[in-house]
Amino acid sequence: MFALVFGALVVLGAIYAQPAPLEETVLVLPSPDEHVVQPPLEETVVVLPSPDGHTGTVVVQRGGERHVLNRPFAASRTSGGQSEMTQLSDAEVRQSFGAALKALPAPPSTFLLYFVTATDELTDASKDELKQILAALKERPVPDIMVIGHTDTVGELETNDLLSAQRAERVKGFLVEIGIPAAQIQTAGRGERELLVPTADNIDEPRNRRVEINVR
Repeated sequence: MFALVFGALVVLGAIYAQPAPLEETVLVLPSPDEHVVQPPLEETVVVLPSPDGHTGTVVVQRGGERHVLNRPFAASRTSGGQSEMTQLSDAEVRQSFGAALKALPAPPSTFLLYFVTATDELTDASKDELKQILAALKERPVPDIMVIGHTDTVGELETNDLLSAQRAERVKGFLVEIGIPAAQIQTAGRGERELLVPTADNIDEPRNRRVEINVR
């Protein structure tokens, strides 16, 4: 869930949103019998649903006025010194906030690849999946990537530590081949310590023989 403050702020989660600063401040020096009149603040806070459709709650506090936004595209507006709650449509939000939405970074993603037992060779299904993952990563501008290798519980602990690291390095090689700088790819081997499917020792579980690719 995102809360979008028009022209100024994008935050994740539930917040107490403070008024966004004016883009330009003009100071007028009055004569002794005049007063400085500040222009009224104009601000819009909109709640956007997360990609899975979940919407949290944003509380907007302006002085003694409190607006609780907990529906998709619910908005709190201030204009001409008056504030109101309103409900926008997806089209209205995209029209008003199009530039800000395009500037948002892609949300973090996690991909899984699976391996043939006791090797760093991908399964046939994961070879096909790898092509889609590489195509998706090409669309991300200079991503930061963490590649974590895992094993099942078959074999010795030390052997599995080494194998998991080899799996992570193998996947890193695929990413470097499509142009992602090696310096932006971190790797780690967890061996059998972080099982996706908990099992007893010496259990051949295909879903535990994996690499996780975490992209942000």
